[in-house]
Amino acid sequence: MKISFNVNGQPCRVEADGNTPLLWVIRDMLDLKGTKFGCGKAACGACTIHVDGEAVRSCSFAAKFAEGRDITTIEGLSAGDELHPVQQAWIEEVVPQCGYCQPGFMMATAALLEKVPNPTDQDIDDNIVNVCRCATYYRMRKAIHRAAEIKNANS
Repeated sequence: MKISFNVNGQPCRVEADGNTPLLWVIRDMLDLKGTKFGCGKAACGACTIHVDGEAVRSCSFAAKFAEGRDITTIEGLSAGDELHPVQQAWIEEVVPQCGYCQPGFMMATAALLEKVPNPTDQDIDDNIVNVCRCATYYRMRKAIHRAAEIKNANS
């Protein structure tokens, strides 16, 4: 089936089985490798993207549901050469260890900050439920608070 949607602000049209997880369309057909495969069960969050601004686990989101939607991957989070506040905070706080899960965490965090501009630790615990096997949670929490500061200073 032909599926048309926007990816990172650009129109896109693909021919794919509508039930194919959007993750594989993004990685294999669009060659955007920042979105990672983790568990394939929507549990770990490594594949988190934005669909119309909402954080979505792309491994369990059928491509047919992308029709007419705005999709943002980690590659589209920044505005040209200007880093997104979440990306800047991740660098400042030296968050990644292995880094594999970090794109998903950053996408989940960016979506959270759109809804909750000054998240508390409880807000973070309730909304950022991705899994990091390296356990960089302490640094991520610091980076989430720092990203909120950067975002609010730029507003």
